[in-house]
Amino acid sequence: MAVTRYRRFLKLCEEWPVEETKRGRDLGAFLRQRVAQAFREGESTQIADPANCDQMYESLVRIHTNFYKNKYPRLKDTSFTGVTVEDCKLILATDSGKQMAEMKKGKWKKLREKFSAKKTAEEDSKL
Repeated sequence: MAVTRYRRFLKLCEEWPVEETKRGRDLGAFLRQRVAQAFREGESTQIADPANCDQMYESLVRIHTNFYKNKYPRLKDTSFTGVTVEDCKLILATDSGKQMAEMKKGKWKKLREKFSAKKTAEEDSKL
């Protein structure tokens, strides 16, 4: 029975998309990592709690197939703020987070980083 569970999880991992905009925070990549940890021995892995394993699989399938999104359709594709899905994806992208962190830095910290970077570049060029 572990063989079928393993194959089902592998198929789910293949179908689950990886979002390149969320490097290090992507659910698809995390899922692949957890499946690899849980099934270290592949098809011969012994599962301690088969009922819990099946429940996790069914929950992940519901997320992947947008079960609740389809069951409870929304009237509009925006939130109460008026932000669209595309805008949310753009805001949540890893690169946008880095830009926001850069914007939050104070002038003193920016100057210190700028001059410390120049100092190390000058030292490297002397070598």
